[in-house]
Amino acid sequence: MKQGLFLLVLIGLFSSATYAQSNKEITKVIDDFFVAMENQDTLALDQLMHDQCVLFTTLTHNGKPKIEAIPKASFLAYMKRVIAKKYVYDERLWNYDISQDDNLAIVWTEYTMFMGAENQLSHCGVNVFTLGKSEKGTWVITNITDTRRKENCITDETAAQNEAMVEKALNNWHQASATADADAFFGGMTKDGVYLGTDASERWLRDELREWSKFAFERDTAWAFTASKREIYFSENQKIAWFEEMLDTQMGTCRASGVLVKVGGLWKIKHYDLSIMVPNELVNDFKKLVVMGGLPKSKKELRAARKKKKN
Repeated sequence: MKQGLFLLVLIGLFSSATYAQSNKEITKVIDDFFVAMENQDTLALDQLMHDQCVLFTTLTHNGKPKIEAIPKASFLAYMKRVIAKKYVYDERLWNYDISQDDNLAIVWTEYTMFMGAENQLSHCGVNVFTLGKSEKGTWVITNITDTRRKENCITDETAAQNEAMVEKALNNWHQASATADADAFFGGMTKDGVYLGTDASERWLRDELREWSKFAFERDTAWAFTASKREIYFSENQKIAWFEEMLDTQMGTCRASGVLVKVGGLWKIKHYDLSIMVPNELVNDFKKLVVMGGLPKSKKELRAARKKKKN
């Protein structure tokens, strides 16, 4: 049994290594294609593409969808004219999403095209490459399809802009609960957003939380959380962000983590997980309190009396 398990693990590791190596080979073909375009090297482009390769562009013309097809020979002829006119191309890829099965691979890349001596932004979109493995065992491009637009293009500044937007979105969200602005608070979450509270029973979808917390948002302050420290991370395509933050709250120091997604150009919270920090040296005492169901009755009464006297 142990030998069989070891063999399965060994096969799994080998398969993972083989897949990772194959992905590197596929990525290199795509990178070499754009290096050849930038260098205006039609010979290298020819070698990277299958003889029957076709390039498609999907776009909107006069308000209607349109597909333009360019055979490989026409594309290479176009590139030769570009060389003669000394055009400058700088197509930057921001990420790679690779799917592979046997001798077929599909690569989805987001790009931004810069052109001319001034490297001006021309357009952006998505490239979808289809590759096949040749009889020589090398990957070749069999098809390229792209989209083209001029809005919402990724640039070198996009990451910094998104970080500032996420920071602002989270601060505004906490401010909305502090001022009992229900519309702003729940509007800052996606419709399927999940909120995990500090109690084991507290798991709500956005609208469930809105219904449960009506009493809190009828006050001047629903709850007031202030972030003292925050770290933000992004996916390669800059469309998903996740974070961790330390919070000053009425419950003491808390930690939260969560996920945001970009919806219509705005960052919204899809998942939020709140927890109370318990020092390691107090964990055993904390566990005893949980088992007892909280403070003993006498201590609860004493605490309530002190609070009443103070008020």
